[in-house]
Amino acid sequence: MQSKPVRIGTRGSALALAQAHETRDRLMKAHGLPKEAFEIAIIKTSGDKILDRPLAEVGGKGLFTKEIEDALYSGDIDLAVHSSKDIPTVLPEGLEISAFLPREDVRDAFISPKAKTLADLPAGSVVGSASLRRQAIVKRLRSDLEVVTYRGNVQRRLEKLEEGVVDATLLAYAGLRRLGMADVATSVLDEDSFLPAVGQGAICIESRIDDERIRTLLNAIHDEETAICLSAERAFLKELDGSCRTPIAGLARVSEDKVVLRALILKPDGSAAHEEIREASSAEAARMGAELGCALKAKAGPGFLTL
Repeated sequence: MQSKPVRIGTRGSALALAQAHETRDRLMKAHGLPKEAFEIAIIKTSGDKILDRPLAEVGGKGLFTKEIEDALYSGDIDLAVHSSKDIPTVLPEGLEISAFLPREDVRDAFISPKAKTLADLPAGSVVGSASLRRQAIVKRLRSDLEVVTYRGNVQRRLEKLEEGVVDATLLAYAGLRRLGMADVATSVLDEDSFLPAVGQGAICIESRIDDERIRTLLNAIHDEETAICLSAERAFLKELDGSCRTPIAGLARVSEDKVVLRALILKPDGSAAHEEIREASSAEAARMGAELGCALKAKAGPGFLTL
């Protein structure tokens, strides 16, 4: 057993901590280690501090990872636990995604005290979401609804819903399940009509490339099927230069010996969308994802992703 605890870096929200604890518990079980062999280090990120503006206006997804990655660089932590959909497609030099945990439910949850489903909401109802993807898909499906930007952690969003700030909101069902709050969902949206974000439901673990000790530790809890799917999804996203400024959805599934990737890009107002499905062998998952990104970019034409 190592002389000092393995330090696990995470954001401080209830959901982030649940993900860090799941990672720790899996490592304890895989290696027969006690809880004292690990230490959870809470790191406040810029994304946690800036809550009054859309992420697109202040730097995008990297706001949830920068300070944590700085701690990795400095050696203050040994590994970092992230929601895969929050981590940029290009990592800082010297860092890598070294493991994925088995993926949770990928779907979005609809939550409202006023309707059982999105389709049941009365015209003119206000739907709150921080995600441009969710906003655009809602507008595409229900142009008669008002959609507003709505930020905060899971608990704060639910509080604002109870206060009547909005009539409905959408959250990742995986997050609710990890928090033991699955019953909060009024309904769960079908992935065929409401395609999830790239990486939704998947926890990834980041570490230093040259840290063989940590890589060996993480190999025991790494889920290869999730990694294959995420390699396709993230390659697709990278080709489109996806960020919080662009409504993009994508989901890969392993089917027998193939990886099937379904992808969607939308205008922010939901007025236009392009969708495509491709498949490839597991070994070609990343290449296929990049090719699909190129294909959708060409289909959409100049300016589609910047409007």
